[in-house]
Amino acid sequence: MLSRIWSVKPFSVDVGLLVLRLTLATLMIPHGYAKFIGFAERADSFPDPLGVGSPVSLGMVVFAEFFCSILLFFGLFTRFALAPLIVAMSIAAFIIHAGDSLDDKEHALLFLVPYVGLFLTGPGALSLDRFLEK
Repeated sequence: MLSRIWSVKPFSVDVGLLVLRLTLATLMIPHGYAKFIGFAERADSFPDPLGVGSPVSLGMVVFAEFFCSILLFFGLFTRFALAPLIVAMSIAAFIIHAGDSLDDKEHALLFLVPYVGLFLTGPGALSLDRFLEK
């Protein structure tokens, strides 16, 4: 058993990808849900870095953080779901918090990096994408 722990070969790449997907989605869904249920109160004051209007910007963030995170949780249309999440976290880190300290950017970056990693690797065999592929 110790030889498996110290091995450079993964225990299971698919289980690791499942844990990563479930964790990221579970942590992001509450952020999106809070924006979703508070949409009316936030719509006029939400940052608008793309110049499309605050309500549209908020809608796009809700779509990414809430709805795309649900897809990510199940591994359904994973790369499609990750694209808006990557864009949202990139905008948060590099535009919204552009002049802020690393402490203020850290939250967005800690989501962005694994999102990019999952985009590159795919969801793994323990996903609905793999089921649909067959």
